[in-house]
Amino acid sequence: MKHNHNHDNAQNAGLQLVPVRFEFSSPTAKTVCVAGTFNHWQPEAKTLHSSGAGNWWKETALAPGSYEYCLVVDGQWMPDPHAPETVANPFGGRNSILHVASSPEAAHLADAENLPLKNDRFSDTVSGDHLTAEANLPLKIETNKKSKI
Repeated sequence: MKHNHNHDNAQNAGLQLVPVRFEFSSPTAKTVCVAGTFNHWQPEAKTLHSSGAGNWWKETALAPGSYEYCLVVDGQWMPDPHAPETVANPFGGRNSILHVASSPEAAHLADAENLPLKNDRFSDTVSGDHLTAEANLPLKIETNKKSKI
């Protein structure tokens, strides 16, 4: 499991913190937390709040950058089921990847990166992998937007 120590000092470096919202749905969950490189893998530091009917949420602010994280649902560590990007961890599981953009413009460019491009000349779908931008939260966690994980 990678620990991105650069983010430990991000707040002290004068970087603008970006609001993010974690959301999760499980009608049977009793507790839901999020743990990752942004909180030293301490799930108790980011406990999600229940809004009823199995819906859970947590708002926080993070420095721009990339983070690894897992949801901890009733004590069981799991990757975010809606995260489009994960990496293997040393425990045989997967960690979700969270990209926090430094600006709304970068977030919109990152959103566009995941869209297929249509080539009007040949009516083919072309991959958008060649686009580059500061990445946004690929887990459907978006800056200044409410969305679900």
